[in-house]
Amino acid sequence: MKIHLFKRNYVALHDIGIEPDLQSKTLYQDAWKRLKKNKVAMISMAVILLITLIAIFAPFIAPYDPFATDTYNTLASPSTVHLCGTDKLGRDVLSRIIYGSRISLLVGVVCEAIAVPIGVILGCIAGYYGGIADMIISRIIEVLGSFPFIIFAICVMFIMGPGVMNVFIALGAIGWLGHARQIRAAVIQLKEEEFIESALASGASDFDIIVKHLIPNCLSTVIVIATIDIPSDIMFEATLSFMGLGIQPPDPSWGSMINEARTVLRQVPTYSIFPGIAIMILVLAFNTLGDGLRDALDPKLKNL
Repeated sequence: MKIHLFKRNYVALHDIGIEPDLQSKTLYQDAWKRLKKNKVAMISMAVILLITLIAIFAPFIAPYDPFATDTYNTLASPSTVHLCGTDKLGRDVLSRIIYGSRISLLVGVVCEAIAVPIGVILGCIAGYYGGIADMIISRIIEVLGSFPFIIFAICVMFIMGPGVMNVFIALGAIGWLGHARQIRAAVIQLKEEEFIESALASGASDFDIIVKHLIPNCLSTVIVIATIDIPSDIMFEATLSFMGLGIQPPDPSWGSMINEARTVLRQVPTYSIFPGIAIMILVLAFNTLGDGLRDALDPKLKNL
């Protein structure tokens, strides 16, 4: 992805005394103005913010304790008492969905927090230095990328065992591939720009060029990729939990809830429908927000 505004105006603005921080503010202020015009993206942002607030204040919002069982009221249909019904142990489904949002959001954020730094560092090294470094990193990306993501995650979970921390490791360990590819491509293009040549001529070290010039120019690419990858992480976590390799009972996870509902699907279909709807809404919100951010940070993509 091209970072048009920032890289084109960098040298000219720097020559007249405008600092890079101000340039960055201008870029993101313009992007925010364009994003606000995208109603779908703004609605998606509001939905994500609402789900985040629900996850944070789950203890105050959930009508019941998500771990409390009631053997006299199992597999109850939706009613005024239990809006989404109860599960096989009599636990309130709505309360478990509310608490399950914590797991989904945490998986998305933590996995990207692992993947982004690895991808940015390796992508910058490969794109800036080229040669042997680029060849080794590119071959690693190609080899790991040849495996289906979910198969790799299943293998890691099978070796390490189920659990929240292992889900983070399994998804973050290979999630950096896309980031590294995109950053490498952006850096290869950016290093030919005049402001990089000027920095080299002024005696700037490779470290300074990468940290102070290349990475700031790649931030919009990173933001867009991370926003689009978060729903993928959420889906993979739900898949692993559905297969019994992710979040383990009694911790509420949308994927594990669907797995539990599988055996009583005909008896109580709503048991699996409600967590499925929750996954769909959150994933759709992140995907549409990612599209909106892409268009806002790189408006020329609209004309491609």
